[in-house]
Amino acid sequence: MNAQPLPAVATHDAPSANDTFLTVDTSASPPRLRLSGDWTLAHYQVLLRLARKHSFAGQAAPHVDLSGIGALDTAGASAIVELLGPHLLDLVSQPDALATQGLAPNRQALLRTVAEAMCTRCRAAPVPPTSALMDVIEHIGRAMARCWQLAAYLLGFIGLTLEALARNLFRPRRWRVTAVVAQIEQTGLDAVPIVALLTFMVGAVIAFLGATVLDAFGASIYTVDLVAFAFLREFAVLLTAILMAGRTASAFTAQIGSMKANEEIDAIRALGMNPVDLLVLPRVLALLISLPALTFIAMIAGITGGAIVCALSLDISPSMFLSILHQNLEARHFLLGMAKAPIFAFLIAIVGCLEGFKVSGSAQSVGEHTTSAVVQCIFIVILVDAVAALFYMEMGW
Repeated sequence: MNAQPLPAVATHDAPSANDTFLTVDTSASPPRLRLSGDWTLAHYQVLLRLARKHSFAGQAAPHVDLSGIGALDTAGASAIVELLGPHLLDLVSQPDALATQGLAPNRQALLRTVAEAMCTRCRAAPVPPTSALMDVIEHIGRAMARCWQLAAYLLGFIGLTLEALARNLFRPRRWRVTAVVAQIEQTGLDAVPIVALLTFMVGAVIAFLGATVLDAFGASIYTVDLVAFAFLREFAVLLTAILMAGRTASAFTAQIGSMKANEEIDAIRALGMNPVDLLVLPRVLALLISLPALTFIAMIAGITGGAIVCALSLDISPSMFLSILHQNLEARHFLLGMAKAPIFAFLIAIVGCLEGFKVSGSAQSVGEHTTSAVVQCIFIVILVDAVAALFYMEMGW
């Protein structure tokens, strides 16, 4: 046996009659520990240093002999916990394990209480065995639960906004006309150049593709129908909605999120006013007006781009282009395209405002929710547009 008595290190307290606290026999299997001396507050620094030096936490359980302990208090018990770690919890949980070592009942209770208080928090929860398939299923489940939670929040906020709109509809004094006009300027007028330019270029590209493909079949004249049909029913409203999702929804989230971070929304509530009335309704109403107007501009710009390409590459004059447009296309295509604009506007405004209210109070949170608002708006716009296209097709419109 290779027993190594470990002397106590001198402290500022008076040395005890017991100058040895711990004996470790590492040659035995399992290792043998013998604790002796006074494990009390007077020697706490020495005991803690010894315990951390010879800690058995995370190692094999040693054989422990506590019969040599002279005095024991809470500090000494905590040092024993540092020394043995979860092994002490196993020791005190065994019936009569401490009594056989000659410990008095009060010392047994003290060790058990300190061990349960300290080791329970330190013991890591067992990790259940998993597989790659279960991890994938768990990830899908978490994603579905998050989507369901987002949908529930969105539906709840839509209901809250409609309730506020109905409550203020017949009370002209509570209408925020100035705020609505300011939002129309920001969301509508300021967006006209980018919407017109983008749809003009897309119209030109569609006309170029149509002229290239249809020319092989001798049907270049139908490029006019292709451009007009695409922009009146789909591209004008869809491109405008996607631009508004990236431009306006992010602005709504950043504006309301900054107010939330600066506790301005709490101040509004403290003054007895409703943030939905002040912040959400003006933005929703402004976008309900702006998006249909921008969609109409996008239709004109896209068809103009197509007309210019037709004039340059297919020798279809603008008057002939308009004549074909008047003969072959019905007004219902324009109405079907415009009918989607208010729906997109309402959803974009709601998602942008809702994400702003979710901001938790930091600049990082504002950025995260701004990105989330853009992604959600684009996803919802494309989803609703696809559903609307299927509905129109089934209805024969």
